[in-house]
Amino acid sequence: MVIAFVMTMFFSCGKGLNEVNKIGLSANEPIGEALDINLKYTDSGRLKANLISPKMLDYSNRDFSFSEFNEGIHLYIYDDDKNKSTVISDYAIVYDKTGLIDLQGNVILATYNKDTLFAEQLYYDQNKQWLSTNLPVTFRTGGDLINGKGFDSDIHFKEAEVLEINGIITLEE
Repeated sequence: MVIAFVMTMFFSCGKGLNEVNKIGLSANEPIGEALDINLKYTDSGRLKANLISPKMLDYSNRDFSFSEFNEGIHLYIYDDDKNKSTVISDYAIVYDKTGLIDLQGNVILATYNKDTLFAEQLYYDQNKQWLSTNLPVTFRTGGDLINGKGFDSDIHFKEAEVLEINGIITLEE
């Protein structure tokens, strides 16, 4: 009878043991926090990207894990010729499973050749290397300043398209 009781208790606690291990860790809290980030990504000895942020919150403890940069980011991206492009936003969130980056608040993407995109929100699909938004944007390319609602482009702006254009201003050099 004692053995039956102990076995019943053992098997009934199996799922509860995982819950006990999580005590003290709220499902809504990050599992980690990093301050004053200066992350450099290199490939074959060449600097490819440099991410700078005052704070990162790590939510890898969730089923749909993500990293949150609630105090903004500055990201510098370097091409093979060491040309630097810059991405700035007030807030960013990186979803690990989908490779999607959601940039929000005063988003500026400036390429080394002076093409510049201004938006309130911009999505970057790391897998497809594609930028998009359906919110208002201003895109400066060459001597034109293009306003519209929405934007689609590859990361090099070779296939850049402002959607629902509501104004083009040609700037004097």
